[in-house]
Amino acid sequence: MNIVTVCGMGFGTSLMLLMDIQSIAKAQGYVVDGEATDLGSAKGKPCDFMVASSEIANELKDEPVEIVAITNILDKKEIEEKVMPVIKRMAEGGK
Repeated sequence: MNIVTVCGMGFGTSLMLLMDIQSIAKAQGYVVDGEATDLGSAKGKPCDFMVASSEIANELKDEPVEIVAITNILDKKEIEEKVMPVIKRMAEGGK
């Protein structure tokens, strides 16, 4: 499974978000590959789904993949509650 995490500049917030998602997924038995990127580079990037802050997620609404919006990117519980259902559904073959 391949995800793209997105922030304004592409290296701080998005990288932290990607590492949190990979850690949460690994703890539940899933392997998640991904890339942390900036908003401009994210558009059109092939992936299974994208994760971004709520503000950035609004800018990605036209992407052909599911966008998971995180309100508080420091809240690992929120990240888990919003991202794991998507990971589980995609791992089972659903889109």
